[in-house]
Order: sequence, then C-alpha cells, then structure tokens
Amino acid sequence: MDFPEELKYTEEHEWVLVEDDIATVGITDFAQDQLGDVVFVELPEVGDSVEAGETFGVVESVKAVSDVYAPVSGEVVEINEDLPDEPETLNNSPYDAGWMVKIKLSDPSAIDELMDVATYQEFVEKD
Repeated sequence: MDFPEELKYTEEHEWVLVEDDIATVGITDFAQDQLGDVVFVELPEVGDSVEAGETFGVVESVKAVSDVYAPVSGEVVEINEDLPDEPETLNNSPYDAGWMVKIKLSDPSAIDELMDVATYQEFVEKD
C-alpha cells in the first residue's frame, strides 16, 4: 500500500496536499482498496463552502456507498471534472489523477490537526 510522505491524512481515509493556501483532497490507497471497484463519484460544486469533518461528496463502489469528508474548512475552488465519467481513476491513481477537490483554506493552521504518514500508517494497521 502506498502512503506518500508529503501528504497529511484523516481518520476517514482522506489525504491532503497543501500548496500555499490550497488543499488538494482525495481518498487514500487504503480507502480505495477497502471500497473495491469504484463505479460512481459525486462531488460538490465549485464555490461551495465545506466544513472540516462534514460530508462533501460520495464514492460508490461495488461493495458500498461511502461519504467523503472534508479534512479542512474552506471554499471549493476546483473539482476533478474527470471523476464522474471515470470513477475508476480513484482505484488506479488515488494520489495523482484521482484527486477529488481543491479547497481554499479558511484556516491554514488546521492542517496541523491532521495525521502525518507515520501516524496514519499506524492507524490503518490497527483497523
């Protein structure tokens, strides 16, 4: 399983990459592996406000329907427009082509609340 070191992680299995005040968000390799083949993705609209810990999207697989939670608060400034037509991208490339949304952070320090790679790896090993 792949866990890039430069990312931050949540207990709900989302990853976050912060560049300046923009957080790119997706689901982890662990999450997509647990879900199985992803067949549907629902994303928010550009301009929507999201709150940390609140649902911002849905991922449906052959096994389950799962909510996706915002790891940070802010405004959605971009969505991955390819995902609704190519949901399997979440399985094939969860950290690259499978990113879901970009959020302009309302509080950049909130990133410090998220797990680093070592903490996340310990977390999933307990799961």
